[in-house]
Amino acid sequence: MGVPTSSHGVAVTSSTPLRRQPVQQRSAKRVERMLEACASLIEEVGYDGVTTTLIAERAGVAVGSLYQFFPDKRAVVQALTMRNLDKFMDTITARFAKTPLEHWWDAVDTIFDAYVGMHRDVPAFSKVRFGDAVDMRLLDDKRDNNAVISDRMVELIAAKFGIPLDELQLPIAVAVQAADGVLDLAFRIDPNGEQRVLDEAKSLIRGYLSTRLPK
Repeated sequence: MGVPTSSHGVAVTSSTPLRRQPVQQRSAKRVERMLEACASLIEEVGYDGVTTTLIAERAGVAVGSLYQFFPDKRAVVQALTMRNLDKFMDTITARFAKTPLEHWWDAVDTIFDAYVGMHRDVPAFSKVRFGDAVDMRLLDDKRDNNAVISDRMVELIAAKFGIPLDELQLPIAVAVQAADGVLDLAFRIDPNGEQRVLDEAKSLIRGYLSTRLPK
């Protein structure tokens, strides 16, 4: 068997978050309620304050039903994080399809804006992001979470602008790490993102990449 992947081809951990896949629509909706409950609880009490019992209660299911699908709280958050990654990739792909992108920095700006939108619009995203607040290897047990994200960015930009992968990998990895740190600052200052810091982050990323990528 190959390595399990998400719907966008991102390798997931060798131990998938779900003990078993929901087959019936009713089961799938129950799992979705558990993920939504987990997100809302993280918003309210933080990751450390969440328990499987609280998730089950908020989702309106028996805790035994939760354990049918998830071995523990971490697995629920892992599934929530993977769903966030799919949502992020779907948003970027849709924007790439609709928006004229004349240069790679247009794509970088689009990705940046989508990431800021996730912080603002997706419950618990600012507190968990792509899992780094819980486990630096929540998305893939062989790479840290930002490496998974940067690899997806590299693939998208390389395909859109014909830039060789090896020219993109290190600069995009550095840009993702830098953006993550500055955005964390912006959303610590203001839950909606301190606009001046967001503007500085975008300027920083574009300025750095302009020295590393083709003009």
